[in-house]
Amino acid sequence: MGFFERYLSVWIGLCILTGMLLGNLLPELFQFIAKLEVAHVNLPVAIFIWVMIFPMMVQVDFSAIKDIGKKPKGLVLTLVINWLIKPFTMAALGWLFFRVLFVDWVDPQTASEYIAGMILLGVAPCTAMVFVWSQLTKGDANYTLAQVSINDIIMIFAFAPIAAFLLGVSNVTVPWDTLILSVMLYVLIPLVAGVLTRRALDRPDNHQRLQSFLDATKPISIAGLLATVILLFGFQAEVILQQPLAIVLIAIPLLIQTYGIFAIAFFGAKALKLPHNIAGPACLIGTSNFFELAVAVAISLFGLQSGAALATVVGVLVEVPVMLSLVAIINRSRHWFPT
Repeated sequence: MGFFERYLSVWIGLCILTGMLLGNLLPELFQFIAKLEVAHVNLPVAIFIWVMIFPMMVQVDFSAIKDIGKKPKGLVLTLVINWLIKPFTMAALGWLFFRVLFVDWVDPQTASEYIAGMILLGVAPCTAMVFVWSQLTKGDANYTLAQVSINDIIMIFAFAPIAAFLLGVSNVTVPWDTLILSVMLYVLIPLVAGVLTRRALDRPDNHQRLQSFLDATKPISIAGLLATVILLFGFQAEVILQQPLAIVLIAIPLLIQTYGIFAIAFFGAKALKLPHNIAGPACLIGTSNFFELAVAVAISLFGLQSGAALATVVGVLVEVPVMLSLVAIINRSRHWFPT
C-alpha cells in the first residue's frame, strides 16, 4: 500500500478540519461554490467525485466475473447483505430513531431529511474504498474485483428503485428524473468510461500500460477524495458547529447499522466456512457504503444545506474510523476461518 493509503484516516481527518475551518472563515466562497450547479447537480462536487471514482472504476475487471461460479458463497453473502438486508435495516433504524426515540429533539421536516440521507447511504454499497479495505485484510484481489463488478452492474438497475421505494415509505417525495440522472452521472458514466479505458490500455500478454495508468492516477483519485471531503465539510461547517447534537444524533443509528450489518456478515461468513481471504472482503463490501454516490444524490435531491446532505456527510465522518476498526477485527480473527 502507498503512503497516502496507509494513513488515509489521518488525511481525511485533516481535510475535515480544513473544510470546517475554511467554511467558517470564508463562508461567502462556499456560498458561491454552492451556486455553481446545473440541473440540481453541483458542478465542483461532481468534478471531484468523478476524479475520485474514475480511476477506481478502471480497476474493475468484468472478465473476473466468469470465475465467480468457482466460489459462489462469498458472492451470495454479499448480495444478500447489500440488497436484501442493509437498505431496509437502515430505513428501519432511521425511522426508529428520528420518528420515535429522537422525536422531541428534531422537527418533522428535518427528521425526514435525516432519514432520507441515511437511506441513500444504505442503498449504496461500496465500490471504491473496498479495494483499500480488501488490501488491508489481505483479501483475494480477483474475488474483490468480481464482487465489485457484479455490485456495480446491480447498482445501475437497483439503486434508483430501492431508494425511491424506501424514501416513499418514509414519506419523502423523490423526483425520479433527478434520481435516475444521479445514477447515470455517478455510476453508469464513470463505469463505462472505466471499462473503455481498461480495454484500450490492457493486453492479455502485457498489463504494464494499464498498471502504469493506475499508478499514475491513484494520487489523483485520492486528491479527488480529499478535495470532496473539504468541500462537503466546508458547506456544512456552520451547521456542524451550531448543531453538534445533530451530528451525534445522526451518528448513533449509523454506528448501530454499520456494526450490526458487519456482525450479520461476519457470522454468516463463519457459518458458510468461507476462507479468510474471501470472508474479509465479503464482510467489508457488505458493510461499507458508496458514500460518494450517497452524498452526490443527497445534494442533487435535497440541496447542499439540507439535512439529507448533512446525514451523508456524517456518514463520511463515521465511515473511515469505523471501517478501520472492522479491518482490525477481521485481521485478528484470521484463525477463525479456513485458510
